[in-house]
Order: sequence, then C-alpha cells, then structure tokens
Amino acid sequence: MSKPSETIYYDDMPSPIGVLRLVADRHGLREVRFAEPRHPRPTPADWVRASEPLAFARVQLEEYFAGERVAFDLPLHPLGTPFQLSVWRELARIPYAATASYGDIAKRIDNPAAVRAVGSANGQNPIPIIVPCHRVIGSNGSLTGFGGGLPTKQFLLALEQRIAGRDLFTASASAK
Repeated sequence: MSKPSETIYYDDMPSPIGVLRLVADRHGLREVRFAEPRHPRPTPADWVRASEPLAFARVQLEEYFAGERVAFDLPLHPLGTPFQLSVWRELARIPYAATASYGDIAKRIDNPAAVRAVGSANGQNPIPIIVPCHRVIGSNGSLTGFGGGLPTKQFLLALEQRIAGRDLFTASASAK
C-alpha cells in the first residue's frame, strides 16, 4: 500500500518586484518563486491553489516590502541536500541590510574551500528574500547572479539600506 502524497499549497502575491508564487506544505514555507525566474519550472498539476495556508507568509512579505519588517518569523521547510541546508541556514543569519561574500559563507560553515559549492547552493535557494540570498555578493563587492535577476537584487538591497537608514527609535517612539 503506497503512502498518500502530502498536499502542497501555492498562491500568488503581487509585490514591488513582480508576482511571487508562494509554496507551502503542512510543515511550512517551501518556496518563493519569481514570476520570471532565470530557471523557470512549471507548477505541478497536483499542487492546490489556496490562499489561507499561505497567509502567514504573505503578511510577513507585505510587511517586509512596506519597510515594517526586518526579520522573518516563519516556519520554513526547504528541501535540499545537507550541504545546501547548511548554506541556507547561514544565509538566514546575514543581518538585514548587510551583505556577505560566498567566501564569507564558506568560512562560516567551516568549509573555506567550498566557495563555488556555496555559490551553487545559494543559487538553488528555494526561499529567496526570506532566506536572503540577495545579500550575497562577490568578494570584490560586485553584485552577482540572482534568481530574480540583478535589478530585483538591487531593489531588495536598496530597500533594506533605505529602511535601515531610518531612525527606528524615533519611528517607534512616535507610534506610541
């Protein structure tokens, strides 16, 4: 007797960088797909379009784009190899509005010779923005490839720099 497959939910949300396809299962968010990715993949026919299972991610992404959220607090369920998962965990530790190089990430996972492998894992990150692969740049400070395209990467980095430049203490004090 075969085990029934797990239901995968998806929904689309508008954003300042185009439509994002959110994908989740009962464990958490599995993917954020760009409308026009560098490497398009079709949506499997057995996935279920439903907004409610993805509301948790939609709200936090909307807050991020509005400049009201600098850290995500979502259940995540990316699928990858143990090495990819270790890279993605390290990506999630890059602070808001900061950047790191592929070499920095390789050192942080105690594998300094794995710069190219880190680059590959970064490129395979299924949850961009939330797992902030856009914050990874070349060792010379240049912008490098991004699944949503370099203009999207530039937009995300500029958004974070602009928000981080605000005096958050003044903003929170005036909200009281």
